[in-house]
Amino acid sequence: MAKSRLIGDYPVIGIRPTIDGRRGVLKVRENAEEQTMNMAKAAAKLFEENLRYSNGEPVKVVISDTTIARVGEAAACADQFRKAGVDITLTVTPIWCYGAETMDTDPLTIKGVWGFNGTELPGAVYLASVLATHSQKGLPAFGIYGHEVQDKDQANEIPEDVKEKLLRFGRAAVAAATMRGKSYLQIGSICMGIGGSIMDPNFVEEYLGMRVESVDEVEIIRRMTEGIYDEEEYQKALKWTKEKCKEGFDKNPDFIQKTREQKDADWEFTVKMMCIIKDLMNGNKNLPKGCEEEMVGHNALAAGFQGQRQWTDFYPNCDFPEALLNTTFDWNGAREPYILATENDILNGLGMMFMKLLTGRAQMFADVRTYWSGDAVKRVTGYDIEGKAKDADGFIHLINSGACCLDASGKATDESGNAVMKEWWNVTEADQEAILNATTWNAADNGYFRGGGFSSRFVTEAEMPATMIRLNLVKGLGPVLQIAEGWTVNLPEEVTDTLWKRTDYTWPCTWFTPRCTGEGAFKSAYDMMNNWGANHGAISYGHIGADLITLCSILRIPVCMHNVPEEKIFRPSAWNSFGMDKEGQDFRACKAYGPLYKTIR
Repeated sequence: MAKSRLIGDYPVIGIRPTIDGRRGVLKVRENAEEQTMNMAKAAAKLFEENLRYSNGEPVKVVISDTTIARVGEAAACADQFRKAGVDITLTVTPIWCYGAETMDTDPLTIKGVWGFNGTELPGAVYLASVLATHSQKGLPAFGIYGHEVQDKDQANEIPEDVKEKLLRFGRAAVAAATMRGKSYLQIGSICMGIGGSIMDPNFVEEYLGMRVESVDEVEIIRRMTEGIYDEEEYQKALKWTKEKCKEGFDKNPDFIQKTREQKDADWEFTVKMMCIIKDLMNGNKNLPKGCEEEMVGHNALAAGFQGQRQWTDFYPNCDFPEALLNTTFDWNGAREPYILATENDILNGLGMMFMKLLTGRAQMFADVRTYWSGDAVKRVTGYDIEGKAKDADGFIHLINSGACCLDASGKATDESGNAVMKEWWNVTEADQEAILNATTWNAADNGYFRGGGFSSRFVTEAEMPATMIRLNLVKGLGPVLQIAEGWTVNLPEEVTDTLWKRTDYTWPCTWFTPRCTGEGAFKSAYDMMNNWGANHGAISYGHIGADLITLCSILRIPVCMHNVPEEKIFRPSAWNSFGMDKEGQDFRACKAYGPLYKTIR
């Protein structure tokens, strides 16, 4: 749907139809050829119709030129897939095959195996055998086996439970493989002593297969000063901003407020800044002649901007570029959202990147600011909380200056009129107008941002399913992920106003409550916040915790806290050999297999 901003092709899924090699008088192989290839075609169709790359294009799927019965055919398939750019393989079969001869042994491909649940031929026997061989060889694979027995002629009919697992595997595998060889670009460095902004290149390189790129913030000033930006795009962006982005009230005392001329200059500065950050991330062939080096960019899949304090004490803040780049549209209309983490919180930015790749949607960045119990809300506002917030005994205030996407206003709607944060390719012009009309850009708080600028302001006035995550690094343990599925909370306007005014009233405001289980970290909303691992959270539309668990197993990142139902957890079959408790399995397996891209062990 849109040309990729990134250098390098997207990952391809390869389907490997394996088969019993026996021919002879009874034609064992010949009689299973059609059924086996039908499984491959059905899987390919499912992927192509339901999975997309981050640029909106359907995923590319190739099927082995032949069924695979012996090692020579496995080698031919591997050669075909190498030339086609396959990073993900799905082996499918309805029949017994020779496991070690037919399996995918490439250590860098992400592997799944679907064994047909039928009685005529032992596809399930092959599935169990080859998964055991994968485990024995240290090549984890996802095993997929339907709950109900099917008839032989139903090989092209995929049951719903199998579809769910195939698509979960496909989404997570495409996300993981998309990261390979791309960059995280940090503009600046450590921000206000925030641990998440301390770059650990070993983690990014060894677990994600990505590069770390760094530029000083002064590069933005150099490009402004020397005219190293696309003047035509800048003028278009500035015109659109003046027409579409409404300026809100200025809360600063009169004696410190900027003049109209100074504010106009700040708008020009921040719009130009956004154009330059885009160029830094992904290059721009339309830069002036003589700027060929700057045209190249850093091939960044995600980025972060330090800002505080040195930049924001002197220059306008980066709230406008951060918020709008993370949104699903700009002056050019709907487009793939960028990932730009405020305060260069690398770990939160990478969490946003995970979820964008899984969903194609804009991602929220927020402080996990305040837990409000039902009693506290009643005391301050007189309001009795209701619904899902009452079930969790409260909610959490998500609020921060900076990188929250405008989509989080909840003003886009589906065909039934329900509030939604859409995949970017489904965002309409009407959605864009509604989102912009719900947002004002208020003069920056000059106590926080002495250099000025503008902060987006809106409130999420809808109940929407949401998933909040946090990626943390723990010395002696490594990376871990926290997941909290829940909902945004739509409070009465006067209640929101009262609570909002107790903090910064010019920043975007979202109320969130988790789905509570009555025990542990999810006993209540308070317990969830009390167990949260950092000051920030990355938030996506929808309940996508199960997809995140699958993705993390591919990346060998254990999940240390989640409220996803156990029946939705899908990890490689080898995890079952690491104990009976799902959480312990995950930690032990991730430790045993280690980072995907670590070269010295």
